[in-house]
Amino acid sequence: MTGSTPQISSVNEFVIKFANVNGSGSASANQLFAKAVFRMGVPVAPRNIFPSNIQGLPTWFEVRVSEAGYLGRRGGVDIMVSVNPHTFEDDVKELGAGGYLVYDSTARRTIERKDITVIPIPMTRLCLEEFGDMPNRHLFKNMLYVGALAALLDIDVEVIRQLITEQFGGKTRLIEPNTKAVQVGLAYAQQNFDCPLNIKIAKSDSVGDRIMMEGNAAAALGCVYGGATVAAWYPITPSTSVAEAFERYCKTLRVDPETKENRFAIVQAEDELAAAGIAIGASWNGARAFTATSGPGISLMSEFIGLAYFSEVPFVLFDVERGGPSTGMPTRTQQSDLLAAAYASHGDTKHVLLLPANPHECFDFAAQAFDLADRLQTPILVMSDLDIGMNNWVTEPLEWNDNRAYDRGKVLDYEDLEQAKEFGRYLDVDGDDITYRTYPGTHPSKGAYFNRGTSHDPYARYTEAGDAYIENMERLRRKVDSAAQFLPEPEIYFCEKKSRFGIIYFGSTAPALSEAVEHLYAADIDVDTLRVRGFPFHDSVAKFVEDHEKVFVVEQNRDGQLRTLLANELSADPEKLISIVHYDGTPITAEFIASELTKRTGPRSVVPLPGPGTRKVS
Repeated sequence: MTGSTPQISSVNEFVIKFANVNGSGSASANQLFAKAVFRMGVPVAPRNIFPSNIQGLPTWFEVRVSEAGYLGRRGGVDIMVSVNPHTFEDDVKELGAGGYLVYDSTARRTIERKDITVIPIPMTRLCLEEFGDMPNRHLFKNMLYVGALAALLDIDVEVIRQLITEQFGGKTRLIEPNTKAVQVGLAYAQQNFDCPLNIKIAKSDSVGDRIMMEGNAAAALGCVYGGATVAAWYPITPSTSVAEAFERYCKTLRVDPETKENRFAIVQAEDELAAAGIAIGASWNGARAFTATSGPGISLMSEFIGLAYFSEVPFVLFDVERGGPSTGMPTRTQQSDLLAAAYASHGDTKHVLLLPANPHECFDFAAQAFDLADRLQTPILVMSDLDIGMNNWVTEPLEWNDNRAYDRGKVLDYEDLEQAKEFGRYLDVDGDDITYRTYPGTHPSKGAYFNRGTSHDPYARYTEAGDAYIENMERLRRKVDSAAQFLPEPEIYFCEKKSRFGIIYFGSTAPALSEAVEHLYAADIDVDTLRVRGFPFHDSVAKFVEDHEKVFVVEQNRDGQLRTLLANELSADPEKLISIVHYDGTPITAEFIASELTKRTGPRSVVPLPGPGTRKVS
């Protein structure tokens, strides 16, 4: 480190990026770093940027530290920790002016940049010296640089030691060497560099009572609290951890305390189509069941999704979206399944979608999905994505009312069937477009539970009569459209004076968009915003479009799929709906949104945002 090099000066506001090799154990160490900052009371937004292989390719882990609580991806890097020699040159280029480069200096490197501070640490050599007789000694490099960062950034090392103890549980054989690696890195940094740097962590109370949780884990816990007892799945990134987390929670919460018997069933099917079929079969039998998949799985499940829609069997499906089409970018994030999910299957179909934006909503919407499925007797698709699902997010504590009763919808029991003069499975007796059903075996002879995937009359009898088919299809359309009244209402924010411009968005775009709007307001660019949380759309969405001269639809896919849905379902003037799309597989940034909006709202200059070159450099 040299005193003449310009340095970014910042407390609790910076981006640090780790460049590693996939399969080297770095992710757990990088997560530990993020959790240590969180334990010090400072909000963080960690993102694991990993390749679609098991081992060997480059992987990155980015952590945004933000006292202000910004959780969207900022863009730019202030501290680069480079441990992968194959990406070293690109990692150095990505670092912003005034930033800090921490790297493994065991192998000699030539670094020509004069506008960054270089912090060489011989990580490989130190590991060989300290852990030469241990297998997998190279893995301790990860904890070693965490220890060095504790000194460089003034992180409480006791917090790190506690996290190591929690991570490895009672495995003393792993706790001791990892703690030692942290101490080796800490000591080296303290002995060789001026600590702390101008960028550092200070204890704060900005976190409050918030927690850190992955969206997939929150969704799985929501399934448990929502009454789910059956999960059928086929492994696919990035949805696999929904089923895995559900199994973990069930082993704690779904085991009979007296008999120790499992009160749940989890089936790994032979493919996605089978997984959907198992979930639908369990739901038909009265269980609350679900499956989890991603875009390719939605394609393969479409036939069964159509069956559940037409035969009116409730079931819940989680779509954790990734980059497509085809195999696409399986470990990158997008919002590119919206149209496929909304109209999944052949023929005329339309489905209910829930659109969470954070783990708290993943939990809430997962539990709500089962009530909606039973009430409406139709598939409910919860649309998350890799960014929400597989990354840890600072979120409000999860809440549950133990007095909450499940809504099982219009189900006839034995007494109901005994008293009924007749039972028509698809007979709308109440005029609400939702028919009565019953469970298999409820009555020995009366009201046999029958569902039909072919064209049918109100009594589930096969027919190809055109008028019967049309009557049934129109009822299904009205039923799904009526779901809007039961879905989470949009979040709408108006300026003090209603703006000519509106923004509509959904899902993981939310944190970056809210930050972008703050900066637009500061630049006297007023915009009203609406976050869609469910489909079919609430009446307020149509009114929002009607009330604005231009409506910018911000989403993370190429074709503007939310804009297409708005134009199609609301009969909105397509000229009013202007797409702002981002789909390179990385989470959208506030800088991108603000830049695009300023280009399109008038002859204004681009709004400067906190990022490379705009923070204090001394």
